[in-house]
Amino acid sequence: MPGNSKRRGAISKNAKGNPTAGSGGRVRRGLEGRGPTPRAEERPNHKAYRAARATDRRQTPKPRKKRTDDFEWVAGRNSVLELAREGVPVTTLYVAEGTDRDDRIRELFKIAAERGLAVLEVSKGELDRLTDRAVHQGVAAKIPSYEYAHPDELLTRAREAGETPLIVMLDGVTDPRNLGAVVRSAAGFGAHGVVVAERRAAGMTASAWKTSAGAAARLPVARATNLTRQL
Repeated sequence: MPGNSKRRGAISKNAKGNPTAGSGGRVRRGLEGRGPTPRAEERPNHKAYRAARATDRRQTPKPRKKRTDDFEWVAGRNSVLELAREGVPVTTLYVAEGTDRDDRIRELFKIAAERGLAVLEVSKGELDRLTDRAVHQGVAAKIPSYEYAHPDELLTRAREAGETPLIVMLDGVTDPRNLGAVVRSAAGFGAHGVVVAERRAAGMTASAWKTSAGAAARLPVARATNLTRQL
């Protein structure tokens, strides 16, 4: 029957009467060069791709936020003046408006001018807030966090002075004010330094600085992982 021949090269007609012939290799040639079908996780429209991207985002390390606790506040005229005299790196000096300019304040201003320190005049309420309502007497200083010495440095300090090492070891002291008091006393009787535990112990915070009455600017404080082993 015409159109239904099985012979090679025969042309069949579709329902609309249009002839349908082979592609002659055109389709095969058009597919050449496309390569293998991408995997599911490589196809943007596939859910496996979106799941993989979400996993990557979770595993990508996020940039660390800048620390906001890398400085300390020292309040009080004597404490601030003492650390200024000893050359402790002060970031900014704050003075409350209307503060009485006594000899200590005038000396602070002189040191600040010589060292090129920034001096800001703020309201008393603002200074109360900045120092967490410490007794600041109208003066406070912003300083970098305390840099602890290594215990071996205290021995070196005594050796360079040609003296027998005198080092105070503190264990179980958790109140920064007590630590400051010990630092003040140790400096008074000529110790070469104080060693505290690295964990579960008070650190050289602003409270310790203030209680030391500036002695922390002269006497190094070191930290040890294990006090018994350090001895």
